[in-house]
Amino acid sequence: MARGTLRIFLGAAPGVGKTYEMLEEAHRLANRGEDVVIAFALDHGRAETRALMAGLETIPPRRLPYRGTEFEEMDLDGVLHRAPATAVVDEYAHSNVPGSRHGKRWEDVDELLNAGINVLSTVNIQHLASLGDVVGTITEVRQAETVPDEVVRRADQIHLVDISPELLRQRLGEGKIYAPDKVDAALANYFRLGNLTALRELALLWLADRVDEGLARYRADNDIQATWPARERVVIGLTGGPEGEILIRRGARILNRVNGGDLLAVHVRAADGVVHESPQSLEAQRRLIEDLGGSYHIVAGEDPAAALLDFARSVNATQIVVGISRRGKFAGTVGGLLGGGIGTRVVRDSGDIDVHMVSHPLGGRGAGPRRERDLGRVRVTVGFILAAVLPVVLQLLLALDPDPGVSTAILVQLTGSVTVALVGGLWPAVLAALWSSLLVNYFSTPPVGTLTISDPHNFFSLLVFVGVSAAVAVVVDLSARRSKEASRARAEATTLSDLTRGAVRSEDGVKDLLQQALDVFSVRGAALYGSGPDGNERTTAGWRLVAGAGEVPGPGETGIPDFGSGNAGTRGSGAGNSGAADFGTETTENIDPATRLVLFGRALPAGDRRLLAAFGVHLAAQLERQQLADSRREVLRLAEGNTMRTSILRAVSHDLRTPLAGIKLSVGMLLQKDRHYAPEQEHELLQTIDECSDRLDLLVGNLLDMSRLSSPGAEPLLRPVRWSEVIPSALRSVPAGRVRVELPPNMPEIEADPGMLERVIANVVENAVKYAPGSDIAVVGGAGGLSNTTLKGQPAGEISIIDHGQGVPAERVVEMFRPFQRLDDIPQTTGVGLGLAVAKGFTEAMGGTLTAEETPGGGLTMVIRLPLSTGFPDDGPRGQAPVVPQSFLARRIHQAPFQASTADQQ
Repeated sequence: MARGTLRIFLGAAPGVGKTYEMLEEAHRLANRGEDVVIAFALDHGRAETRALMAGLETIPPRRLPYRGTEFEEMDLDGVLHRAPATAVVDEYAHSNVPGSRHGKRWEDVDELLNAGINVLSTVNIQHLASLGDVVGTITEVRQAETVPDEVVRRADQIHLVDISPELLRQRLGEGKIYAPDKVDAALANYFRLGNLTALRELALLWLADRVDEGLARYRADNDIQATWPARERVVIGLTGGPEGEILIRRGARILNRVNGGDLLAVHVRAADGVVHESPQSLEAQRRLIEDLGGSYHIVAGEDPAAALLDFARSVNATQIVVGISRRGKFAGTVGGLLGGGIGTRVVRDSGDIDVHMVSHPLGGRGAGPRRERDLGRVRVTVGFILAAVLPVVLQLLLALDPDPGVSTAILVQLTGSVTVALVGGLWPAVLAALWSSLLVNYFSTPPVGTLTISDPHNFFSLLVFVGVSAAVAVVVDLSARRSKEASRARAEATTLSDLTRGAVRSEDGVKDLLQQALDVFSVRGAALYGSGPDGNERTTAGWRLVAGAGEVPGPGETGIPDFGSGNAGTRGSGAGNSGAADFGTETTENIDPATRLVLFGRALPAGDRRLLAAFGVHLAAQLERQQLADSRREVLRLAEGNTMRTSILRAVSHDLRTPLAGIKLSVGMLLQKDRHYAPEQEHELLQTIDECSDRLDLLVGNLLDMSRLSSPGAEPLLRPVRWSEVIPSALRSVPAGRVRVELPPNMPEIEADPGMLERVIANVVENAVKYAPGSDIAVVGGAGGLSNTTLKGQPAGEISIIDHGQGVPAERVVEMFRPFQRLDDIPQTTGVGLGLAVAKGFTEAMGGTLTAEETPGGGLTMVIRLPLSTGFPDDGPRGQAPVVPQSFLARRIHQAPFQASTADQQ
């Protein structure tokens, strides 16, 4: 059985007429004699839609119960049993009620299609999965029901139902879309003119992409190579040189002249192009093209011009942008004789694609990469020496034969020229061929002893000799070059692979890459500099040291590179200055305008500069990775803060209102003029007001304390304090006789903030009183006030708050100190679960610890440890010696993030 066809009516917003047009199409099909039924459709209270539904057969929907309410869903089995030629199924993205065969209506439609039934359906642009977030940002309404884009793209036909935003708002105002009581709210929110315009554009662009896919498929199926300029597409050819940025910006300006289009940058990597391309330039150009809304592509091809044109035709490009040659005039002339340069061949073979050849500062100035002596300086030097000596030696050997003949002399000298080519490459071989031809001409070609050649055959033989020598030299030189390039590329690929693996494994990728650069380039130091002053890092001439490895200049040392010229390169260090360290020769690589990589110790050869550029690209990626990680941590910090605020609001909504309600009720009763209360009743009401006020004061105090902990500027004012100074005031709110205090008389002073310490002890004791009712609670000082452990290597004092209540399981001790946690979430308890979180935060702010231990025999023991005092500082008054760094709070937040859970806590 053939699969049915799916036709979708796509709309930009509710009310544009999707269902209406779908039903009109159903009537047209029915009038032609086709069997059409309505499988599921809603009129949404619109009379015009209801009138169209009345003229078609309708299959009654199924009624499914869900959470006490009945919902109507399409009767899939009923439609399959009826088996019409065409079924009308509204709301393609609808989610079915639990209990249905499929979770989504589009899955029901798929089953109908598999049964050979054609389907007409509708969907709005906001229900497409890829556009859900975009539409939510525009309209501030998140769509709960979505359908995958690929499912909609599989439709055989998509009809765009489009009306202008003004007409849609007019229809809404006339009550044709929503009920009159909803019109004003809809016009002021979802149906704002800007919203509708943006949704309309989204629908048009999405459908245009779908149409473009169909066009590409049709061209491929019919093998159409000619360009069909249905949509403007500008392809930019990149060589890997610095002129690529100019070409990209020129292409973007060309595309801006039309309304819509695609910008594509393509780098053709030829077999010999990898040596001359700049990874750093290509990475910068990739980012630029993506910033401009285009796409970056890499293709491989032996012929860059042909590969560029093939790519342009494959994407149906309308224009190509290439730069003029960077080679000199002579190279351009030779290129023209051999068929033209890349730009010339692209123009010649482009056909109906327009080509823009863009001039740039490097064009035609011989600014292309210099050809390296790939055989090495020593080998080339030996080749020149052999070119001068070997022909003479061979001619002397020929002189031993009285009549060697011209052919013999040419073959012998040809052997020498080939030998020179194998040793020294092209130019020594050319010199040897010319020198040998002169010797053969003078000593072996009649008339002997002159440079005159009497026989034309001998002249031709000498020309062939020179040509063959030069050809052999070219082949040898090219082979050596390819071999060396392959070896270098293999070594670079291995190095870059090691770099990638090492950077991924390392926690500090930048530091690891710089450390590897020391070994790869055999230098003494590697440093990464960023522009812009930073008071926390070494700076010079507006540049700051971001990271370094090995021997890197320190503050005031002249080895720090001078970037005033803004040019990358190699220069000697300033070690000649008095008192300056000698860091050797510096090599600078510009990663981007704001970042530079500097190597110290030796000048890099030209062959290593490309690998250095690759290092720069990896470093840039690692810096971006670190920035993303920092951004993620900042987002998490903000999310934690938002969670805390949400938890506070949730807690405040109940816990703060409870004492306020008690106060309000008691005060209201006392203010009633027609009621008189006995003295005992008035005392009870006043006592209620007093108790509720104390509870409210405690709650507000804890909230303020937690806010203080969250403030980046919070810092304790530490001074010598005795436990006996703060414990009485901390127990002020505890009923008399409820807590037993046992402090040795010789307890030494500790370093603490008295206000914070009082709050810590009060919170811990009140927590024990609350959750260990009827239990004996004691505040006990350590032996001599000293703990058996130390804090950061220094002796510490401690006290223990001991209760014999139900205790806390060991696995829940860590959770106990998180904000908004209460034991078993008992609702009758007071407070918002901040007491222990505030106590722990304040204790750590003072440089101490707050830990929980199991009390022998049952219960919980809270131990507060603080460093012993070393006396007053000589350079500050009492109470002005903050010793805890401000970074404590950041550590505290990351170590114990604010959470709002319902775990059992004390």
